[in-house]
Amino acid sequence: MIALITGATAGIGKATAEKFAKEGLNIIITGRRCQRLENLKKELTDKYNVKIKSLCFDIRDRNAVEKNILSLDNYWQQIDILVNNAGLALGFEPIHNGNPDDWEIMIDTNIKGLLYISRLIINMMIKRKKGHIINVSSIAGKEVYLNGNVYCATKHAVEALTKAMRMELINENIKVSSVAPGKVHTEFSLVRFKGDKERADKVYEGYRALSAEDIAEVIWFIASRPPHVNVADVLVITADQADTRLFKNNFK
Repeated sequence: MIALITGATAGIGKATAEKFAKEGLNIIITGRRCQRLENLKKELTDKYNVKIKSLCFDIRDRNAVEKNILSLDNYWQQIDILVNNAGLALGFEPIHNGNPDDWEIMIDTNIKGLLYISRLIINMMIKRKKGHIINVSSIAGKEVYLNGNVYCATKHAVEALTKAMRMELINENIKVSSVAPGKVHTEFSLVRFKGDKERADKVYEGYRALSAEDIAEVIWFIASRPPHVNVADVLVITADQADTRLFKNNFK
C-alpha cells in the first residue's frame, strides 16, 4: 500500500509517517522544509526498509502542487491513503485586531492547500475505484474559542469539506474520514506565536497534552479498518481537557 502524507516535516505528519512505515506502507511525504524531508526519508528507509518518496513544495502554491503530484510515475500514483495533515494557526487576537496576512496564510494552507492536493489525488483514486482520504481537522472545527476566529473558521471548513467529499465519493469506493485532535504538544503553538517559545510553552502548562504519536495511532486505526468499515469522524482529546476552554487545573 502507498500513503501520501502532507506536512510530514514535524508533529502529527511526521509521527504518522513513522507509524505507517512501521506498519510496512510505502509513503510519499510532503512539506516545505526540504532537508527535514530528506532526513525523514533516510531515517524511515533505514529503519523500516520501506520505499519513501519526498516531495518538497508549499501546499499553498497550486502550480507547485500540480507540478509535483503530476510528476509521480505510475507506481507512486497508486495512492491508497491520503492524509491531509498540512495546516497551521497564526496569531491569537480578536478579529478586529487580526493580521490579514495571517488570515491569508491560514486560509491558503488549511483550506485551499487541502483542496488543491485532494482534487488531484481523488482523480487518481477514482481511476482505480479505491482509496481513503483522512483529513486532520481539529477540535477548533467543532467549537469556536476566544481569539481563534479565522483558524477555527478554516477547521470548520475542513469539517464541511470532509462531509462533502464523503457524500460525493460514495459511489467511487473511496472512504473519507476526519480526525479532530484537541491540544497536542507539537510545534503548533510555537508557529502560532511566531517563535515566541515562552508564550508557546505556557499553552501546555497545568495539564498533560496529547503527543503527535497519540494522533498517529488514531490515524492508523482509521486507515487499517476493513474495506466495509469507515471511521467517519473522531474527536481525540487529552483526559485533562473537557472542551476548547476547560482544562485540568486551568478553569479559564
